[in-house]
Amino acid sequence: MATPQSDIPLSQLKTVAVVGLGTMGTGIAEVLARAGREVIGIDISEAATTQAVTALEASTARAVRRERLTEQERGDVLSRFRTFTDLAAAADADLVIEVTPESYDIKQQVFRALDGIVRPETILATGTNALSVTRLAADSARPERVLGLHFFNPAPAMRLVEVVSSVLTAPSAVAAVTDLALELGKEPVAVGDRPGFVADGLLFGYLNQAAAMYEAKYASREDIDAAMKLGCGLPMGPLALLDLIGVDTARTVLEAMYAASRDRLHAPAPILKQLSEAGLTGRKSGRGFFTYEAPGSATVVRDALTPLEGAALAPGRTVRSVGVAGSGTMASGIAEVFAKGGYEVVLAARSEEKAEAAKSRIAKSLSRSVDKGRMTAEAAAQTLDRITPAGTYDAFAEVDLALEAVAEELEIKQQLFATLDKVCKPGAILATTTSSLPVVACARVTSRPQDVIGMHFFNPAPAMKLVEVVRTVLTADDAHSTVREVCVKIKKHAVDCGDRAGFIVNALLFPYLNNAIKMVQEHYASLDDIDAAMKLGGGYPMGPFELLDVVGLDVSLAIEKVLHREFRDPGLAPAPLLEHLVAAGCLGRKTGRGFREYARR
Repeated sequence: MATPQSDIPLSQLKTVAVVGLGTMGTGIAEVLARAGREVIGIDISEAATTQAVTALEASTARAVRRERLTEQERGDVLSRFRTFTDLAAAADADLVIEVTPESYDIKQQVFRALDGIVRPETILATGTNALSVTRLAADSARPERVLGLHFFNPAPAMRLVEVVSSVLTAPSAVAAVTDLALELGKEPVAVGDRPGFVADGLLFGYLNQAAAMYEAKYASREDIDAAMKLGCGLPMGPLALLDLIGVDTARTVLEAMYAASRDRLHAPAPILKQLSEAGLTGRKSGRGFFTYEAPGSATVVRDALTPLEGAALAPGRTVRSVGVAGSGTMASGIAEVFAKGGYEVVLAARSEEKAEAAKSRIAKSLSRSVDKGRMTAEAAAQTLDRITPAGTYDAFAEVDLALEAVAEELEIKQQLFATLDKVCKPGAILATTTSSLPVVACARVTSRPQDVIGMHFFNPAPAMKLVEVVRTVLTADDAHSTVREVCVKIKKHAVDCGDRAGFIVNALLFPYLNNAIKMVQEHYASLDDIDAAMKLGGGYPMGPFELLDVVGLDVSLAIEKVLHREFRDPGLAPAPLLEHLVAAGCLGRKTGRGFREYARR
């Protein structure tokens, strides 16, 4: 049932003016009106004010149907929202939130006009996500009353609000706005004034890299988006998210970030300029990276770049049996996946005991699946029967696909590939599960580089749907087709990418993690605030520091070094704080301490 409006506490900020009634302004107005505030909606366009009222009527009607509001409460909410086309209507406001287009000229014009309209004690907030709050405050007659209040879209649903103070902002203004955010049911995060703040500061660098990756024709837009959704658990792929945000808006944010940081990772990818200037700004125009049913629609439709369903690949090779080399978590997880897919699996390790221990781990995993009702006891027993442990790689003599999941060190992998080259029959495909090393370096130590390919599974392999299929310049078409067919049979989603450090997921994920570390290193924001910002503002399943501690700081540092070595971009150099923690043996959860401390098991 709905909470009676009388139960909602009112702070001193009782009357709030929202200037700019686009999607974001209207959403903020709704949040305020539903929390008992008197809301003055202002837009120079009468059509925008009418649309805002219509949107509020529709959303509150939905809330009544879902029994989140009563009809009486809906009437009260609507009566608290009044619209105007003249800025003078803000005269009685305790707080003004401007949500106008991301332009200094427009925002400065609004702030100068408000100086002559509002009371001396009124707080002026900008909703910018890219421009300098300090610069806007300096132009105001009351800089101590100016701050940033950055809501996320859609404002009624998203819980994060970044409260941005400049060096000029009075602490009392920050405290009043922070209290308001809490009363609105939001989670305020205090941040300093720099372009992008926390959430967008991390998010837009990642989006920019994804756009550049697509522009370089490294991977298709569908594969880039699928990789980040399935590999990282993100709610949207980066290119679809750019279309939702607006390609032009993203370009503006990145321009501001680059002007402040001079970090090449923030320099807008040229494709953002090309699409913006062509009017292909994303969902709002009906076309951006993807094509939509109509302007404003979320429905993607086929276009010239959409891959054909079941597009014909070169005929593949027959795969009946699979060899998995290794005895760790990844190796046993991959062996389980292939056995569940109906393949005969040889699980080989450096000793019979290690191989048997890995099979025991699989037996426990299958037993848990039975307990949870995900498979029958009979199916689990049949799956386990398909796995043959071996203490020597000679057992791979007859397998059709040999896949290594040993330590992430090139020398170890190359030694193993040299062994597989001698042991495996002609025509067998040799695959590596490396997450960042060059696949061609493994291929080169064999006499059959055309049979070598990358199959990067994600941990835990039985649960994670993604496999990055990595072709080298030497991989044969039929070897690639075979691996794609195998991925379908084991119920994994394959994405194609070239043999480049980090492939898709790590090449986009780890620079984002590195940038989060730099924010803490520079004392810009705390671990907790950054983690909260990315979970609440970006929809990430884990904050960057939670994820770093799970992955392992040593593993993360190794991947950062590989990316930096490959792309030679100064922005990819590992953050010194990460290097210091690894040197101190603080590797994350596995050692009990990383960015945070953990109870020892």
